[in-house]
Amino acid sequence: MRGDLFVTDCPSRQVMDRIGDTWSVLVVHALEDGTLRHGQIAARIGGITPKMLTQTLRGLERDGLLVRTVYAEVPPRVDYALTDLGRSLLGLTRALEDWAETHIEEVDAARTAYDARTAGAGTTGARAPGPQVRAGSVQRRAASRK
Repeated sequence: MRGDLFVTDCPSRQVMDRIGDTWSVLVVHALEDGTLRHGQIAARIGGITPKMLTQTLRGLERDGLLVRTVYAEVPPRVDYALTDLGRSLLGLTRALEDWAETHIEEVDAARTAYDARTAGAGTTGARAPGPQVRAGSVQRRAASRK
């Protein structure tokens, strides 16, 4: 059976909400290379709060995208790893990462142009908060991963 995202109460919309969420995409991508602990995931994903990471991990576990393994040690150890279903998302997360990093300068230029056009049209003209990108930084990061 296949869902239909355009139907209001279709459960596939909940799945789309999960996999389209920024934090979920980043967690899945962070777990690409294998099992990590909560603190390791947090360190890999800048800006995520512990509460948001916990909520995201629980949601991904509930949806069957990752598995949480608790070890009976003192102190307890908890590991997170992608399931086969979660690994099936890696092509999408890589594509999203590549697109965002490749097109950030174009998006930033479009935002600047939009803000300049709308600054006197009753809007604040404020730019959305976000990291500033230095020319070439994306290309250097992409090259370092290869």
